[in-house]
Amino acid sequence: MIQAILHGIFLAFGLILPLGAQNIFVFNQGANHKSIKRALPVILTAAICDTLLITLAVTGVSLFLNTFPTLKLLIYIIGFIFLIYMAYTIWNEKPANDQGFNALSPKKQIGFALSLSLLNPHAIMDTIGVIGTSASTYEGKDKLAFTVTCIMVSWCWFFMLAIIGKTVGNIDNNGKITVYINKISALIILIVSVLILINIYKMI
Repeated sequence: MIQAILHGIFLAFGLILPLGAQNIFVFNQGANHKSIKRALPVILTAAICDTLLITLAVTGVSLFLNTFPTLKLLIYIIGFIFLIYMAYTIWNEKPANDQGFNALSPKKQIGFALSLSLLNPHAIMDTIGVIGTSASTYEGKDKLAFTVTCIMVSWCWFFMLAIIGKTVGNIDNNGKITVYINKISALIILIVSVLILINIYKMI
């Protein structure tokens, strides 16, 4: 069981550490809001979505996706369109007043986080493909330990990411640093969308 837990820790961190669209958005909202409490919708939504994807991965959904390449292509196309919109939205975020940024409402946070988590092809394929394949090597309690560990790493990571964003936001009194963060976030999301477009081209 110890081996399964350690495997889950290293694998989950390996998948979640890169600066993907989901990570950038959680960090961005942590920086834009004046308190972690106001960023809870995005943190919880991202963590719950990852929990869902990890659970689906462990139960073998990767086999289902590989059986229907048309469905996989559709996920990529929808994800590409949404990421372009997401990049445009973040790029144009500006300080609204002396209280800081016109941060997204809870409904928009949840909506964007859902889309970035469940319509992001890279997140889906990485989580379902890699974690699903790794989980298949375990049975019974070891498999459960591996799954729970991956989920716990995900939850801790999103809270930590938002807290780091909030710390940066506190230092940035005039909003200039956060403007640059928004621009960089938008560019990273745009790069991810271009990579997805390349995958779409290869699949057609």
